[in-house]
Amino acid sequence: MEQVTDHTLAAARKVIAVHLNYPSRAAQRGRTPEQPSYFLKPSSSLALSGSSVERPAGCELLGFEGEVALVIGKDARRIGIEDAWSYVAAVTASNDLGVYDLRYADKGSNVRSKGGDGFTPVGPALIPADAIDPAGLRIRTWHNGELVQDDTTADLLFPFARLVADLSQLLTLQEGDIILTGTPAGASVARPGDVVEVEVSGGAHSTGRLRTTVTEGTTPFADFGAGPKADDTQREEAYGCRAAAGLPESGTAENTASALSPELKAKLESVCTATLSSQLRKRGLNNVSIDGLQSTRPGKRIVGLARTLRYVPNREDLFKTHGGGFNAQKRAIDTVNDGEILVMEARGEKGTGTVGDILALRAQVRGAAAIITDGGVRDLSAVAALEMPTYFANPHPAVLGRRHVPWDTDITIACGGTTVQPGDIIVADADGILVIPPALAAELAEDSIAQEREEAFIAEMVAQGHSVDGLYPLDAAWRGKYEAWDAEQPRD
Repeated sequence: MEQVTDHTLAAARKVIAVHLNYPSRAAQRGRTPEQPSYFLKPSSSLALSGSSVERPAGCELLGFEGEVALVIGKDARRIGIEDAWSYVAAVTASNDLGVYDLRYADKGSNVRSKGGDGFTPVGPALIPADAIDPAGLRIRTWHNGELVQDDTTADLLFPFARLVADLSQLLTLQEGDIILTGTPAGASVARPGDVVEVEVSGGAHSTGRLRTTVTEGTTPFADFGAGPKADDTQREEAYGCRAAAGLPESGTAENTASALSPELKAKLESVCTATLSSQLRKRGLNNVSIDGLQSTRPGKRIVGLARTLRYVPNREDLFKTHGGGFNAQKRAIDTVNDGEILVMEARGEKGTGTVGDILALRAQVRGAAAIITDGGVRDLSAVAALEMPTYFANPHPAVLGRRHVPWDTDITIACGGTTVQPGDIIVADADGILVIPPALAAELAEDSIAQEREEAFIAEMVAQGHSVDGLYPLDAAWRGKYEAWDAEQPRD
């Protein structure tokens, strides 16, 4: 079988990579694209099997992704799906390497994060395209000898022929060009000294194992360009999930499903924020309301766990490094989970929007229970038309960069005059928005339910013409009457 050689690499004028293509990876990322999307890798990133790749000095997160690579056999321009496979000469194994520490600097292009020398090893052998079924390939990746990726091309989101045909609509695919077709779940992080191997097989054919050894870079980045910077969001993306990255779920130990069970949520939904506020006050908590906001759905009651996003005042140089691409705002929107509430710290700045119709829609699609911001909202009519409520200070047409830099997520923030931590329980209705410490929520719900039963009795007595003297609050005589009344009430 023909081997991948330096001639193969030299013939590749361009390397095109697909973002998401395997259902397992899409499920891991929490999003499934409707159409394929791509990025370019320089041909100088290509390397042969057996080569080493340097994790750049100062970087933490060198991610590996085993992929099937297509090698184009003849020029293709505006071809159809039915003919596209005939333009592929061969398939081989590839490893789409990249440093997540530099993603912030790319603004979505992946040039620095995935374009380094040696970041696209391919080989070792070429399987002729006419000898295999493109939907019958198996892709496997080993990390230090352990099998970490094992999937097939049977149910790709975008079959190989569709990728070739799609790309040819706007650009000419030239003989020797390479298309990386996406990676399944299981991609992770390699450290210096690690060995990553990738194999593609189909029927009786195999590429053999593409072997790459990771080394440690020793030359630091120059100070005139963007340097490496890692945070927990990038660690989660690089390792595939928070647990694999050694991070607590959803940012804090408290922010788990157990912090807000369906039973507790139902109890909190059954009582008013006014009642909850009085119970919080009895416990010495007077500064737990998010004040001064209006709602697009004022009649809707919501209960959910807080996720947080912080904006800092705009500074032009910082907006250049943090405001573009998949910034903190977009990461927060794109990772909010079902039933969670995204709370934004905008410092009460009303002179610009902090969320608009597209991102609010994305949060709704993700299942968010609400968005809360103490800043402005853009595209108010469209945001107000969504079923998901948004709480905001005022409408404003200006874009984010006029006043804010999206800075970080899942940290302790201030919003509307109170402190909010990831994993706090947020309850909101027409009376306002409360922040409830998770440790108090269960007893708070029970006592609030009991208080509202008392108040239902008091209201009934007042309606019958009784004076509130001794009745509100209950004195000893009225309490006895209440207990008798309560014993006769049906229970759910």
